[in-house]
Amino acid sequence: MLIAFSPARDATMKTYNQLTYEQRCQIYALKKTGLSQNKIAKQLSVSHSTISRELSRNTGKRGYRIQQAQISSDKRRLAACKAIKMTTSLIELIDSRIKEKWSPEQISGRLREQQSINISHETIYQHVWSDKKSGGNLFKKLRRKGKIYQTRNKDKQAGRGFIKNRISIDERPQVVDDKSRMGDWEIDLVIGKGHSGALVTIVERKTSFTVSTRVDDKSAKTVTAATIALLKPFEDSVITITADNGKEFAYHEEMTESLKCDVYFADPYCSWQRGLNENTNGLLRQYWPKSTDFKKVSQSEVQDVIVKLNDRPRKKKNYKTPAKLMAEHRVAIAA
Repeated sequence: MLIAFSPARDATMKTYNQLTYEQRCQIYALKKTGLSQNKIAKQLSVSHSTISRELSRNTGKRGYRIQQAQISSDKRRLAACKAIKMTTSLIELIDSRIKEKWSPEQISGRLREQQSINISHETIYQHVWSDKKSGGNLFKKLRRKGKIYQTRNKDKQAGRGFIKNRISIDERPQVVDDKSRMGDWEIDLVIGKGHSGALVTIVERKTSFTVSTRVDDKSAKTVTAATIALLKPFEDSVITITADNGKEFAYHEEMTESLKCDVYFADPYCSWQRGLNENTNGLLRQYWPKSTDFKKVSQSEVQDVIVKLNDRPRKKKNYKTPAKLMAEHRVAIAA
């Protein structure tokens, strides 16, 4: 089963030639293995002078430091940041991102962070609506607006099925609500047409990093096996999982035993208690509407979409991507 990570470079932004945070993580890791600067440069497909300059700028008594290097780079880019006009090449880049379902705010934030291009999201919206007036269809690619979840007036003890030994979300530690630590995940299924196949989707609350896989059925046995396979590579970063009350999560005790984590269940009819996962599923529906037969969707197609989601900059994360935040965490715990 594949686990989707984003590549170190943003391949579509070919004009960007500065080192990214992910590349700095790679430099740190490769340097630890004893590789020479030439070999590190070849691994990252950059020039030797780029690596030499990076190390000379950011190596002190404590060695090469990723955070220090990134902060220095950010300061240099901020100082150089200037407002520019909408050039043909910039319009092509913006259009390509909109077609990939990035929001104008995400595009604006990424351009400012990685290319020192100061284009406001309002300007991008104006471009989209101008395109519409000219007969274009960019507006159709704009992402959906946020969905408001409301609690139904139902008995909180009711549910889709009785789950033995379930632990209520009321017993979940407060720190999970705060999103102040890594390791708290939300899980759900995206169901196909006529219940033909499904996606198991799991999202880490602090980073919004998502893993997913296709399953042919939503039996508890199948979903439990898929969940363990998806999260096993992140076992040292799995503290809690929060699920709804579907019978597909009835084998939660197997998840607890295998992943050494706690599994909690949201209150019935309270989807807002797993709002991040619900929102992520909404993003996935952009690619696979409710009419989709997931048995006809390949695992590679699923992973391609998950890579795209993890590589979208998030406004609430200061326009960092979930992939970048997860990579940062993995480097930190490995150090």
